[in-house]
Amino acid sequence: MSAPPRVLHALSPEHRALLLSVAREVAFAEDTRIFEAGGVADRFWVLRSGTVSLYQYVLAERRISVATLGPGDLLGWSWLFPPHRWDFGAEAFSPVRAYEFDASAVAALGERDPSLELALTRTVGTILAHRLEMTRSALIERYAHPSGRLV
Repeated sequence: MSAPPRVLHALSPEHRALLLSVAREVAFAEDTRIFEAGGVADRFWVLRSGTVSLYQYVLAERRISVATLGPGDLLGWSWLFPPHRWDFGAEAFSPVRAYEFDASAVAALGERDPSLELALTRTVGTILAHRLEMTRSALIERYAHPSGRLV
């Protein structure tokens, strides 16, 4: 499977400049919880350095990591789709620097430039498809019985 697109590199230089015009630089210390599943998804990030773990609770007190994101990766996509709630939690696995984007500011850019909105939606969709396939493969690998049956 090929690697997912990096959000900023997947956009044209003009669209990249527009998107970065509403970005702000942020940093998260190691072990910082960036967001929790179910919380309001009103922003997203593009990681510049460090790593972030996406996790899901499988029991009230047990969580599993479903992905690790690094430089260039998109963190957060739930801002794009109703009901605008996080599907996973995210925690800084190491010190992180990122560009942070306010969802309403990005939506306003998309209203002014529909081609940016389309390019961003297609890129996020491609990333989602890749992450879904990675998660599916990881679950099968983790829970498949040596006989080939799921347990």
